[in-house]
Amino acid sequence: MDQIRIGRFIAERRKAQSMTQRQLAGLLLVSDKTVSKWECGKGLPDVSLMLPLCGALQITVNDLLSGEKVSELDYRAKAEENMMELMKENAQNKRRIALSAACGAVTVTAVCSLVVNASYLPLPVGVRIALLALAVAVAVVGIGAAAVLDAKAGYYECPHCKALFIPTMAAYVKGYHTITRRRLTCPACGRTSMCRRRVVLKPQQQEK
Repeated sequence: MDQIRIGRFIAERRKAQSMTQRQLAGLLLVSDKTVSKWECGKGLPDVSLMLPLCGALQITVNDLLSGEKVSELDYRAKAEENMMELMKENAQNKRRIALSAACGAVTVTAVCSLVVNASYLPLPVGVRIALLALAVAVAVVGIGAAAVLDAKAGYYECPHCKALFIPTMAAYVKGYHTITRRRLTCPACGRTSMCRRRVVLKPQQQEK
């Protein structure tokens, strides 16, 4: 989904309703800073906020995900396009997770094999050092590739403002984590906390 386009559309519809960011935030029980981040394209509204947001802006979820007001004639086609886009994005996220796990497993296997060979085989000192250096290089490249794939698989959800966002690689690497959560700073509200990963998005459908 195009966060920049959706953000601009939210701002456009808010102004059309003669609302300030603070007034819209008050209706949704979020901070005006959160609304500002949405409009700047730095995060997406949480799924639970999409219907209230659309109600306040007098649009449909289909309009919101499209980043534009959808005409009656194009409504069904656009709804199907948005659904296909979400399904495609969810499938890509699942593939990235699987590739990240596979990359990590291959890296661990290769590094262990190199270290064992360097430690126990009767090899010249130079070759032993070269194998250990190769093991370090493989570990760095493999773990880095796995981290890049994992970081791009889905979004993280702020527990405070419910915004969805993709962290920078620097923030991703620095943040300690559990299996499903990572300590990150939300770009919408600015609070640092354990954010839950959302690999699959399932926005509710709104009838026009």
